[in-house]
Amino acid sequence: MAKWGGVAMTTILDIVKPLPEAKWVVFYSMAPGSDGGLYYDAHDIAQMDHHLTMLAYRMNDEPLSYGHGAPLRLRNELQHGFKMVKWLKGIEFVAHFREVGGGYGGYNEDHEFFGHRQTL
Repeated sequence: MAKWGGVAMTTILDIVKPLPEAKWVVFYSMAPGSDGGLYYDAHDIAQMDHHLTMLAYRMNDEPLSYGHGAPLRLRNELQHGFKMVKWLKGIEFVAHFREVGGGYGGYNEDHEFFGHRQTL
């Protein structure tokens, strides 16, 4: 288990003050997805109030390493690990994720679960 350090998403929300219609937060990575394009993932804005949801830049009292997502990565302890976007490039507050990427809520959902890799 790692000890994470960074900026709480509650702090980001206090500074940014998303519009009331924003119900989802989309995190964009600098890293490409396996099928091309940038990796991204959408998270319910209600999860941003959790005390452990943060933009992390430290791990075990050390600067975050590249392999763990430096310079900045999402930590959302209410989600699976693959949804914690590494190498953050940007954050967008949206009413719904259907206008982002393929519309299913994230790169994995768009490409692996509902995209061309889906078995019939």
